[in-house]
Amino acid sequence: MVKISTVLPFRYRLDIKVIRVRGLRRELKAASSSKISRFFRHVFEHKHVRRILGSNIALAVIASSFFPVSASSLTEPTEGTYITSEVVSLKTEAHIQYPLAVNRLNQNYNFFHPGIDFEGTTGEPVKPVMPGVVEAVQYSKYAYGNSIVISHGDDYASLYAHLSKIYVKVGETVDLSSVIGAVGSTGRSTGDHLHLEIRENGRPINPLLMLPRP
Repeated sequence: MVKISTVLPFRYRLDIKVIRVRGLRRELKAASSSKISRFFRHVFEHKHVRRILGSNIALAVIASSFFPVSASSLTEPTEGTYITSEVVSLKTEAHIQYPLAVNRLNQNYNFFHPGIDFEGTTGEPVKPVMPGVVEAVQYSKYAYGNSIVISHGDDYASLYAHLSKIYVKVGETVDLSSVIGAVGSTGRSTGDHLHLEIRENGRPINPLLMLPRP
């Protein structure tokens, strides 16, 4: 015999007695069910228990109407865990680029030439290979001619030489969209081109090791 007790309002108590009758046991075929789950399934599937519970559930619903419901429970959300979905747009941004729109090399990096030369025409816009701050600007008829040095942080810097025009000044911050100068043939140059050097800790390295593959 199973006895179930429920406390109702106004100090009443509802006692339900369930008597197990031989011959009414139903075999449960679910192998994953535990002994406790099989027991309660047997009890609640009994026709007398269903009839008793059916009538008493109605009494419980009527009794619950006597309890006041606070306004806060209707207006304030209950505390819990909420799962939200959000679409995230992933965008890969470049951090290094070629200085010219069209890149055609006419001289590579070597021991006697600490940079690379790009073919170009006078006036063609030049952009920095990486964002940074203008470290030096030089106007000269010798060596690099009109040139710009940009510091990129982490001990990296880049130099742009033989420019026909310079559009930036020392201390100016530039990004990949900035036009810093124009291709020319100033200084020690035999024709229109851009000489590019990339330096690490003041020492030139091969720019092609850092520039993206064309």
